[in-house]
Amino acid sequence: MKAFGKILGLVLLGLLLIIVAAGFALTHLFDPNDYKDEIRQIARDKAHIELTLNGDIGWSLFPWLGLELHEASVATLAKPAEPFADLQMLGLSVRVLPLLRREVQMSDVRVEGLNLRLNRDKNGHGNWEDIGKVPVAPGETAPATPAAAASEPTVAVEKPAQPIRLDIDSLTVNNARVAYTDELTGKQFSAESIQLSTGPVHDSTNIPVKATAFLGTNQPVLRVRTELSGELRFERALQRYKFEDLKLSGELAGDPLQGKTMTFSAQGQLLLDKAANVAEWTGIKISANQLRALGELKANDLDKTPQISGGISIAQFDLAKFVDSIGQTLPKMGEGSLSKVELVSRVAATPTSLSFDNINLKLDDSSFSGRIAIEDFAKQSLRAILKADTFNVDRYLPPKSAQANSATQTRQAEVANTEAGAVAGTTPLPDKPSKTAWSTERLLPVERLAKLDVDADLTFGQLTLDKLPIQNAALKATGQGGLLTLTNLSGDLYNGGFVANGTLDVRPSAPVLNLQTRLNRVPAEKIIESQGKNPPVKGLVTLTSTVTGSGNSQQALIDTLNGNASFVINNGVLLNANLEQQLCKGIATLNRKTLSGEPRGRDTPFEELKGNLTVRNGVASNPDLKVRIPGMTVNGDGDIDLRVLGMDYRVGIIVEGDTSAMPDPACQVGDKFVGIEWPLRCRGPLELGAKACRIDNDRLGQVASKLAGNKLSEKIDEKLGDKVSPELKDALKGLFKR
Repeated sequence: MKAFGKILGLVLLGLLLIIVAAGFALTHLFDPNDYKDEIRQIARDKAHIELTLNGDIGWSLFPWLGLELHEASVATLAKPAEPFADLQMLGLSVRVLPLLRREVQMSDVRVEGLNLRLNRDKNGHGNWEDIGKVPVAPGETAPATPAAAASEPTVAVEKPAQPIRLDIDSLTVNNARVAYTDELTGKQFSAESIQLSTGPVHDSTNIPVKATAFLGTNQPVLRVRTELSGELRFERALQRYKFEDLKLSGELAGDPLQGKTMTFSAQGQLLLDKAANVAEWTGIKISANQLRALGELKANDLDKTPQISGGISIAQFDLAKFVDSIGQTLPKMGEGSLSKVELVSRVAATPTSLSFDNINLKLDDSSFSGRIAIEDFAKQSLRAILKADTFNVDRYLPPKSAQANSATQTRQAEVANTEAGAVAGTTPLPDKPSKTAWSTERLLPVERLAKLDVDADLTFGQLTLDKLPIQNAALKATGQGGLLTLTNLSGDLYNGGFVANGTLDVRPSAPVLNLQTRLNRVPAEKIIESQGKNPPVKGLVTLTSTVTGSGNSQQALIDTLNGNASFVINNGVLLNANLEQQLCKGIATLNRKTLSGEPRGRDTPFEELKGNLTVRNGVASNPDLKVRIPGMTVNGDGDIDLRVLGMDYRVGIIVEGDTSAMPDPACQVGDKFVGIEWPLRCRGPLELGAKACRIDNDRLGQVASKLAGNKLSEKIDEKLGDKVSPELKDALKGLFKR
């Protein structure tokens, strides 16, 4: 037995030596380069590709089945002269014996100079679609797959074979390039200088991966430098794939960044579970210049409509500087706007929608909470429910243009010149201003508003709008199909309140505004002072109005303004306007006396000022102005020209009796002046208010005639007594009053 075992061992050793010798002879005596034509023909017949081998083929047989290809290219049979891929060198080796066990054990796989060109022609056909296909000659049809004969017996389905096990020492790709061109759109994408290296590649083990590349597009022109590293793990039996400790970084430059560069990075853990149709990105860390964010995302139902959920947290950063750093420009705002932005929110998304729930947003000095959602990307359906503690709208609005500032300065100069001598009432009656008071600049982004689909519900603890400090402000608005509806705009203002609603229709060529407002006991002087103007009146104003206008500028809206309004001002004061002094001047004129001193007061207090307005094309007619002042009543009839912010009123002051001493002996009110309507004319800039009022000398003569007629009537009564009939007396009195 011992001898037999020795002989058997010698036989096996001899066979092994023979195999090694045969392999050596085969690999050294057989040169595959002599069979390039046969190899190309096999590639045509079996793989249906055009293989070109310009370089040498190196190979080994045992124990490694090794292969090296140099200067090779691949094309489709449809276009054999247009290779879609070529490479400088491909080197790989496979152990022979493990192949018999359906195991692939490979040494290092190296790819040098791979160049992959993908092209979609003007008909939408991609050159990769012809890979492995036999070209069809003109006039022929592609061969149909023969149908299985009905009489054939049913073939038993075999159990699927076990998957092939992969075992690769490493994979290295150097200086590879992938280019894609779409001839229909002219778009081009490229990935150049691709470098890829991995550690040992095994199923269910972590595989170190490192890659770099330069990416680019031509529409728009963009260039991206990228670096990727991490550990890849695939579990094919469970259909689970992981990329752990992902680190992606790089730089982005191109036309959209206007010469600026954005440095970016992303980290986290990626998971794809195809069996459960779930994908996750956890431990997210993202940075882009000054922006820093953390979060996690999960996608479900990958086989249906993916549903994404997760959370995001953006650390405080300067949004204005960030936008500038990526070459973009924000609308002009106040100094320091958008310098402190911070966000924490839950995120939900589908391929057609995106929502941010449980928002905690800090914007400069304001804090917001609530929800913002785009329900349909195609329709730009925006939904917002937000609550803020405080928000100053003015700091985010664009500053006034040079044209608007120039108009404001011109108007202020006009008012100042007119106001210089108005308080004492000694200057001539000022003319109505002729300068335009409103901007002609485009007011509304009509094209954007026409596409808007919005439903907003906003509340603010304090809202600053046009310098007005509004408490408990609320805004509800909707917009769809070019029709924007303001359901409610309300708030508390200086211990008063206001509410407004209306519509804005941007579907016509000239947008149409319809607005209803109500102010309730709001201090008039506070509203005017907030606009940087000196108020002509103080008091609590209650106003109800319904107006319409059309156009896309301030001036156009005012020029087409129509509607109605009613107003009441209680417990007020006409500032820097002494109507009593004007009345005194008129009485002194009729008494043929001279005032002995300057006015003792600058203001005129009143109990109530009210009236109704009818607006027609920017001009508000006020036929029933009434002012109740202790001891007198003031009636007015005139127009307010909103187009130039000017007024023209005829005012009558009726003395009710000597309820208070007049400011000057020359104008003491006697019984003969009681009930007489003393005429004033108020004309000039609206800002002057009652300071633009003067005695109307033209109508003062009518008062004098009336007083003279009354005096003659008294003399007739004295002379005639009861000697004539009452009818004759009345006729004589009427004669003298004509």
